[in-house]
Amino acid sequence: MNTLTVIKIGGNVIDDPAALKRFLTAFASVAGMKVLIHGGGKIATQVADKLGIQTTMVEGRRITDQPMLDVVTMVYGGLVNKQIVAKLQALDINAIGLTGADGGTVLAKKRPVRDIDYGMVGDIDEVNSGQIQFFLRQNLTPVFAPITYSETGDLLNTNADTMASAIAVDMVRHNGVTLVYCFEKKGVLADPTDDNSVIGELTPSLYAEHKAAGSINKGMIPKLDNAFKALGNGVSKVIICHADDVAAALQQGAGTTLRLGD
Repeated sequence: MNTLTVIKIGGNVIDDPAALKRFLTAFASVAGMKVLIHGGGKIATQVADKLGIQTTMVEGRRITDQPMLDVVTMVYGGLVNKQIVAKLQALDINAIGLTGADGGTVLAKKRPVRDIDYGMVGDIDEVNSGQIQFFLRQNLTPVFAPITYSETGDLLNTNADTMASAIAVDMVRHNGVTLVYCFEKKGVLADPTDDNSVIGELTPSLYAEHKAAGSINKGMIPKLDNAFKALGNGVSKVIICHADDVAAALQQGAGTTLRLGD
């Protein structure tokens, strides 16, 4: 069976041109077929401020009304995505920049209003893995911005971690899949104040212990929930690592590797 590496890069790296350049160089060195999903970083907030559009965040998630959706579509699907594609071309990676609407690759539905109305935010319904596999067979490297679409033709702002997990799971139909979450830390930390306290291997029971103790909290929880869900749905391996270490994590075991067995 063919192998595929699905890699998600976080917004904090997107915000730092030097860090992004290092990551893309490392990404280019990853052998075989690969897919990149990127976050948006703070650029959308900066552009919204210039346009007089208020940014509202709840528990780290962006409230996306129509004006903000216009901004994130322009920034994530346009500026950030095409900058990444251009830089990959310079590294001899023939990349194609996409949102979930392109080729009908990632279909979502608007998140229902419960305690919070997130606005035009999408929860993923379906991934068209056959279309993504077609791009890969053409020796193209898909680069996805975190924008999806609905059956009614609306664009939706979608969590990039969730998008990476959903794409990885559906691509299991065609390949053996490794999912890698890259960000500004060396991995999942036992002590959030100590960058060297990387947990080398994380299981569901150890994850539960760290959550109960509060050492794993905030934004790391949904990331890990998505990661364990991917493992439970056929993804071969999930790694969480520093953006600079993506190649080393795949080859030598840097970062945190997740497994289901306890």
